[in-house]
Amino acid sequence: MELRILADEITGFVDNSQLNTANEIGLNRIFDYPIIGVADAKDPMFVQLQNPDVIGPHHLLPSDWLNNAKSVISYFLPFSKEVRQANSEHGLPAIEWVYGRIEGEQFNNALRNHIVDIVNQNGGKAIAPAVDSRFSVVGTRSNWSERHIAYIAGLGTFGLSKSLITKKGCAGRFGSVVLDVQIPPTLRDYKEIYDYCTMCGECIRRCPSTAITQQGKNDSTCSKYIGEEILPRFTPRYGCGKCQTAVPCEFGLP
Repeated sequence: MELRILADEITGFVDNSQLNTANEIGLNRIFDYPIIGVADAKDPMFVQLQNPDVIGPHHLLPSDWLNNAKSVISYFLPFSKEVRQANSEHGLPAIEWVYGRIEGEQFNNALRNHIVDIVNQNGGKAIAPAVDSRFSVVGTRSNWSERHIAYIAGLGTFGLSKSLITKKGCAGRFGSVVLDVQIPPTLRDYKEIYDYCTMCGECIRRCPSTAITQQGKNDSTCSKYIGEEILPRFTPRYGCGKCQTAVPCEFGLP
């Protein structure tokens, strides 16, 4: 199976799915066209994710999700200009952003399942870990990290805010699918985890919870802010994303 086939299917799904809208708030498009990368399922970096100082031993390997796993498709869905611009002001997150976070992830889950269906229809087998019953979160760390998978698949590197900076920026959502089809992996044009980050500190100034410093991001501080300040205002939705908008890495490499 060629990557081109999957890329065309993903692009078509972004264009045609009604889930990529939020009509009740007049949002015509949540996500723009994605970028796609591929990792070899046996890439030694997957084993490195099990180190305690990265994610931990609970992080599963591609072969733990799917027997005879050969490739991992990873993609980044950048938020539309409308979503990003709405969230560029200081203060509370924009309603477009929290819809993008929640309804947008519903679209992302549907896209994951769509990719699985396409692989199966073409004679392969596939699993989307994030929507699999075995998916779990231990503390703040899941047993399948979409951002780390994207890093391995050549899509980008991390920033101070722990967002992954891609060639289409950091404002968006990631997804991935493990498959038993061999697809040539994407070459990584970086060597270190922060290669794309200039350490400019704009995300520090944008963070309303002061969770980000030059030493990185404190997940507990961020989570507390979301739980105490944002969720009560937008229930059942939540999100913030101030560190991903109005910054040099919002829609491209800084």
